[in-house]
Amino acid sequence: MAEYKLLLPSMGEGVMEATIITWLFNEGDIINEDDSIVEIATDKVDSDVPTPVSGKIVKILKHKDEVAKIGEAIAILEIGGEANTQETPEAKSYEEVKEQIVQPEPEVVKTLEQPLSNYSDNSFNNQNSDLYLSPLVRSIVQEEKISESELKSIKGSGLEGRITKEDILGFVKNRGAVQATSVQNTVAQQAPQVKAQPAPAQPISINDGDEIIQMDRVRKIIAEAMVNSKHTSPHVTSFIEADVTNVVTWRNANKNSYQKRDGEKLTFMPIFIRAVVKAIQDFPMINVSVDGDKIIKKKNINIGMATALPDGNLIVPVIKNADQLSLSGLAKAINDLAYRARNKKLTPADTQGATYTISNVGTFGNLMGTPIIPQPQVAILAVGAIVKKPAVIETEFGDVIAIRQKMFMSHSYDHRVVDGSLGGMFLKHVNDYLENWDLNTEI
Repeated sequence: MAEYKLLLPSMGEGVMEATIITWLFNEGDIINEDDSIVEIATDKVDSDVPTPVSGKIVKILKHKDEVAKIGEAIAILEIGGEANTQETPEAKSYEEVKEQIVQPEPEVVKTLEQPLSNYSDNSFNNQNSDLYLSPLVRSIVQEEKISESELKSIKGSGLEGRITKEDILGFVKNRGAVQATSVQNTVAQQAPQVKAQPAPAQPISINDGDEIIQMDRVRKIIAEAMVNSKHTSPHVTSFIEADVTNVVTWRNANKNSYQKRDGEKLTFMPIFIRAVVKAIQDFPMINVSVDGDKIIKKKNINIGMATALPDGNLIVPVIKNADQLSLSGLAKAINDLAYRARNKKLTPADTQGATYTISNVGTFGNLMGTPIIPQPQVAILAVGAIVKKPAVIETEFGDVIAIRQKMFMSHSYDHRVVDGSLGGMFLKHVNDYLENWDLNTEI
């Protein structure tokens, strides 16, 4: 019998570690090749790790809530064969795996990684933070209200000097002495300054019969991201009511033949994305990110698609290079991502790199919404429910009232870089592309 080290596989570009959620097997259990044996979580998505070999779990090295680096051993298996049997690709050393991981440029990493939330320390600057923290370490930072200046004083022992769980816990243990020294140095070197204090949290009254529900890990990440976005971007929202009668007529005429031909449903989302892509091509400064006082204009058009999950949480899979896909290609990509999102089969790469996002609040019967911008993007579009309404139509014989298919759209944008004129013109172009949809469009 031979010993086999099960390594944490690569989870996509820029993902360097993951948190163990739960083991699906116990020590001593027999497993078969391709069995999913552990659930893990990154900042973006949960996923399963399959085993590339059959055997018995001898020892679990990384337990629940512990963080493992890419290429690090998380379990030891006992497998058939001699000890000198050639290792499979998954059994490479950590240093070998590290060399194979494609590292994005530092400036790109800085804009793509989720910054931390503001805490009570006003010196913490989300936008300029280049610290990467795992979900577990981030939760400790949040609970202990550790500021960015304190984080930068911690010497990380992880890959590329990143802060591990052990580093942050060690800092918390010795934090009292560090804080005292910091205060003394500040008083000695600087004159007292008046700082605005955050309003204290209002106590929540709990009455008989009230139920206390603990947020799950995904909900905590969503909550932190939403608060962070509001702290980072001054939101402005523009609205428009689109006449999508042509879109509805075209879809009704093609959905049955498309499903018969390709075996998939034809939703409105491919049409909305096509209109958004064309508007981005007209106004490329919507397809940007902000890095301090620099604007990063994106070459690729990657559309995020907000998707509600069965457990009530939200995830945003990404359609990469949406401008290079046909209408049929968009439909297939949307259906595939939506299916895998609802069945927890997305990979971290499926949720990374969005440059603009669409949220379909009309799915829930809502007329409109004011969506929150996913950082580091600068805009997001919400489309509402399509409703039949009487409308005034201009004809060569005069104005008439007719029944039309109407839909509200809400465009939220970051007023640091997107002014009302750009945000409004972009929305108007999306509206025009939908209202003038060609009934002879092929799919």
